[in-house]
Amino acid sequence: MNRTSEVRKIAFIGDYLPRKCGIATFTHDLCTSTATQFPSADCFVVPVNDLAGGYDYPPEVRFEIEEQELDSYLRAADFLNFSNADVVCLQHEYGIFGGPAGSHIVRLLRNLRMPIVTTLHTVLKDPDANQRRVMDEILELSARVIVMSERAKAFLLDVWKTPESKIDLIPHGIPDMPFVDPAFYKDQFGVEGKHVALTFGLLSPNKGIEYMLEAMPAILEEFPNFVYIVLGATHPNLVREQGERYRISLERLARKLGIRENVSFYNRFVELPELIEFIGVADIYVTPYLNPAQITSGTLAYAFGCGKSVVSTPYWHAEELLADGRGVLVPFADSQALSTAIRDLLRDDSRRHAIRRRGYMMGREMIWSRVAHQFVESFQHARRSRLDVPIKPLAVRTLAEQPLDLPGWRLDHLARMSDSAGMIQHATFTIPNFAEGYCTDDNARALLLTVLLEQLGQNSPQTARLASTYAAFLNYAFDPARGRFRNFMSFDRRWLEDVGSDDSHGRAIWVLGACVHRSRRHDLQFWASHLFDQALPGLLETTSPRAWAFGLLGVCHYLQRLAGARPASQARDLLTQKLLRLHEAVADDGWRWLEDRLTYDNARLSHSLIASARNGGPPEALKAGLDTLAWLVEHHKAPSGCFRPIGCNGFYVREGVRAQFDQQPVEAQAMVAACLEAYQATEDPAWLAEARRAFEWFLGGNDLGLELYDAKSGGCRDGLQEDRINQNQGAESTLAFLLSLAEMKLIESALSHQRQVQAP
Repeated sequence: MNRTSEVRKIAFIGDYLPRKCGIATFTHDLCTSTATQFPSADCFVVPVNDLAGGYDYPPEVRFEIEEQELDSYLRAADFLNFSNADVVCLQHEYGIFGGPAGSHIVRLLRNLRMPIVTTLHTVLKDPDANQRRVMDEILELSARVIVMSERAKAFLLDVWKTPESKIDLIPHGIPDMPFVDPAFYKDQFGVEGKHVALTFGLLSPNKGIEYMLEAMPAILEEFPNFVYIVLGATHPNLVREQGERYRISLERLARKLGIRENVSFYNRFVELPELIEFIGVADIYVTPYLNPAQITSGTLAYAFGCGKSVVSTPYWHAEELLADGRGVLVPFADSQALSTAIRDLLRDDSRRHAIRRRGYMMGREMIWSRVAHQFVESFQHARRSRLDVPIKPLAVRTLAEQPLDLPGWRLDHLARMSDSAGMIQHATFTIPNFAEGYCTDDNARALLLTVLLEQLGQNSPQTARLASTYAAFLNYAFDPARGRFRNFMSFDRRWLEDVGSDDSHGRAIWVLGACVHRSRRHDLQFWASHLFDQALPGLLETTSPRAWAFGLLGVCHYLQRLAGARPASQARDLLTQKLLRLHEAVADDGWRWLEDRLTYDNARLSHSLIASARNGGPPEALKAGLDTLAWLVEHHKAPSGCFRPIGCNGFYVREGVRAQFDQQPVEAQAMVAACLEAYQATEDPAWLAEARRAFEWFLGGNDLGLELYDAKSGGCRDGLQEDRINQNQGAESTLAFLLSLAEMKLIESALSHQRQVQAP
């Protein structure tokens, strides 16, 4: 065989050993076989981690993807582009990637500059909506698609409408082992003179082992020297969710059936040399699987190609591989049929050995050395087909090319705008403007951000240090004698007022409640709880509806941790009633709002009512909150469909002319948070879509199509004017973006966790 290739650098994406799963074994065998057969090619691996600490990978692993972290997939795309790989070979199975139906991997593939060759380990006949969407994109993005059975190819043609010209049919690879009599290995296992059946692979309930156990009494009646070996560790995901419940149930069944002396469970994941010995000892290989829609089985391919007589249920791969007398098929979940088929083979040595020979001869085309050459041929074909396709620039990811993804974290500008006193209010472009000093409003927002970062696992010594700085500012801002927060402080650390605004007091209460509820730092919780109790009476004396809303959000946070706190419960009810009375006095069919004008931070009023209802407040607060928010959403949409907040240059007075500009980042942030609160209250996905619409305002989904978020600095520009962007990147704007990003990442994380819990 030709051992040279025009493909010099190959990246493999998929699970990888020592992770214990079939895809990991396949990726390892494919990579090592390709490297062996083509020594001039540089083969490396980008695996997917399902555990926080990852695995102790071998040297060929050069970058690791965190399964549920979308940003990790985008970083992997950048790494692969920088590596100048000639081709990427993706191992695809829905369940090994993050996102709905493994959709995170699509984000990576969209951003690759080299051809993609995808090996499909699952091809569904009846996909759900998410599975279809993901697979359609993968098929579109792949230069070549490899399947391992004729049925999989037929599904690609008939169900997925994939052009036949881009499909390669390559069998599942197998180790190359000699055709020897099972008796050669039996003395190593202490089963000489016995008939041996084997099943191997990760153990889970869909493997149907219980039906094979139930078949054994009838087999033992005729062949008392029959032994059944079950080789394989319990699937790691099953162990995490259920422990060893399934294995224990099988052992209990074996005791009940009186077959314990004839069954051996090997609860471990074996390496290839030992696996070959286990395969070698078997007279019959059994796959009693229960899922008919299994398009590929690596264990079946191994046993069949290594010359074993196979008895199997008729799942898709088995139906094809064992046709024409190359094995024996029995109905699903039928112990009697299993027993009959195995006894028939044990009685008829010549038939059993003929099946073995047919499988072994066909298996010579399946050994990894041959399969590696076929894969490289596919890689070369993919590369040639892409030579005339322009390569898009490395850093360009336009809105037209892909839906927007959540940006990664960049806290450079947050740190730049913060000193030992707190966060500075304003900036000239990206340079902190010391002349404007500090304010409680911004330091409260900044402290809230650090709490959300902590919740997202983004806590670091830097963010912990910043959190303490912002907390110290709020602590200093509070005047115990007056029971109120001061707001503005000059750069030389002189307070510019005796009592701050109502809004600043409400915002401070808000973040104190959030610290009590969400922070894992006990020192921060204790401090926040103490200051919250001192500042709460002052909140009830305020007259600003927004101060009531900000404070009510803090009270709701506080009660989520300390539900029995009577003063906080009373404050929740009082503030909620104040807002409801406003709604009752002002709202009508044409103006469903709480005031006679739309000004700033509008969505916070609806947000606070919904939060109150979710935290013990009156049920009418939920109706009022959702109704006003739905009305507000409609008044914050441009004809083009993008988010258009009320402009601060005149706002919007009832029956007056609405100000279209200047549009402020704080409005988008308020809408993001309110819509996410509405989603949590109703589970209506329409609210998620509205949150996303508002978030995309930062990223170019606005009237001018310009990004306010500056990915280079990590800051956010101060507003959208009629014909341009305000290029200054002050604290309020930067925090508005970062808080919105944190809220979006938190809901994404919660939804991902929910999908994992609900998955079978």
